[in-house]
Amino acid sequence: MALKLILPLLLLCHPVLSLTWTPCATQHNTTLPISCATLPVPLDYTTPTSQNITLQLLKLPAPIQPPKGTIQLNFGGPGSPTHASLVSLGPILQLLSGSAYDLVGFDPRGTGTTIPFSCTNDKYYAGNIVAEARSSKDSDTAARRLWERGRVDGFICQYEGSGNGNETAEYLGTAAVARDLISVADALEGDGLLYYWGFSYGTTLGATVAAMFPDRVGGMVLDGVQNPGDYYYALADFEEWTDTDLVFSHFFSSCIEAGKEKCALAGLNKTAAELEADTWVFLDSLRDEPIGAGLIVFDLLMAKSFLAEQLKSVAGWPGLSALLKPIVYGTKEQKRAVLTALSQSLAAQEGSTDLGLLSAHWGIHCGDRTIRTDNFDEILDAFARLSNTSRLVGDTVAWVTAHCAQWPWRAKEVYMGDFRVKTRNPMLIASTSRDSHTPLRSALNISAGFEGSRVLEVNGSGHAIINAPSVCGFRALVAYWINGTLPEGGNLCQTAKAFDTYTWKNVFEEVGLADGSESPERRAAYKRSLR
Repeated sequence: MALKLILPLLLLCHPVLSLTWTPCATQHNTTLPISCATLPVPLDYTTPTSQNITLQLLKLPAPIQPPKGTIQLNFGGPGSPTHASLVSLGPILQLLSGSAYDLVGFDPRGTGTTIPFSCTNDKYYAGNIVAEARSSKDSDTAARRLWERGRVDGFICQYEGSGNGNETAEYLGTAAVARDLISVADALEGDGLLYYWGFSYGTTLGATVAAMFPDRVGGMVLDGVQNPGDYYYALADFEEWTDTDLVFSHFFSSCIEAGKEKCALAGLNKTAAELEADTWVFLDSLRDEPIGAGLIVFDLLMAKSFLAEQLKSVAGWPGLSALLKPIVYGTKEQKRAVLTALSQSLAAQEGSTDLGLLSAHWGIHCGDRTIRTDNFDEILDAFARLSNTSRLVGDTVAWVTAHCAQWPWRAKEVYMGDFRVKTRNPMLIASTSRDSHTPLRSALNISAGFEGSRVLEVNGSGHAIINAPSVCGFRALVAYWINGTLPEGGNLCQTAKAFDTYTWKNVFEEVGLADGSESPERRAAYKRSLR
């Protein structure tokens, strides 16, 4: 019997369990009415006698009770835990789903509380791995060094001895997490169907579970769509960076349009093209003249990665403009002073040399990747294609490509089918028009494969429509979650201009949540969203 037929039968061998929820807000440092439960699931779904692992579930109950259902969440990565994001974004997502659903999340395998993957616990090796991260264009030998470093880091993860790769790496794959979602759906009270909302990599997880279990889909929103074909079946995530440079250029043109009152760079009497060109001169200079400032050496990798991160949300663009003005046009002393302050902020956010997120990313993504090579020329071709796709990001993600190509483990189960299926209920696929990390074309492509699905496009910039607030987007999401209504084909939602301060709070006020015209329960949820 073929493997794809055996696995569903094995899944049926595991008993369906119920959940016991207890209050746990203090454990998560929040005043939200969070509750927690645990659910044992198989470590290895392909083996009926597998030992169990425990999923730590968090639930934010619907303001309107009894709930219409339960939406499970994944906020991306791969490698990002879910718990903290559920606490921070949950109140907004409640309103975007009509305040009618419980929201539930668990940390995906390899992250947080669910068999967190660790390459090494040795501080020397951990620091060495982080210190060796670099752009593939950092020097004439950088590409080769990245390739060899991928081999070395894989060896460290497998043989150094203080990590847990040999015990966990095979069980972190996206297909296993897809089965975890189904296990949670089975344990929840309700109709037994899966209701799911995924962002960024969470869309690959969503597409995977929908393709594996199309008859179990009760409702699904995929926001900021990654190309799952590249994720599984290519040497690199090539399509992911298609629009990065477009958004980078849009930052400068939006700045000029906004004027100097909203964008500091607009006061320099330069065109958008000149501002962008000057920024590239600065970035290119870091190849030979990196700047040590405070706790960080700002080289190509650090500077480009920081800029790429800032492109995700237009909410940070006024601040980015204020930073770039002295960094690009200031004196040497001014550059170093601003970068020193920035380094302290970044170090506080990233947790110094903690390998947690990076290890989890390797463990999940590299384990899922089916294409491997020991041929350096093939990797050089992949590096070149990445750089040709995006000048800003291509060379900074090359080192992940080098690691995955030589990763010592493969996920025990990898979804090997296509993404052309008809789900029990149609999916809503969402994207901004200009997404620096997951382009609109990926949303259109995945929608073409899932029969009956519809694309919700918001005419703005930002990584996923959660970062592009709009009244139209709000109404479309609520209509989908409450009534299963899909937006009309060709409908384009409008949002504010990039340098206009416009948040979900503004949206909620415009639709009447702020003045009490909505129900008391939704009004209470609105108040929580402002905390």
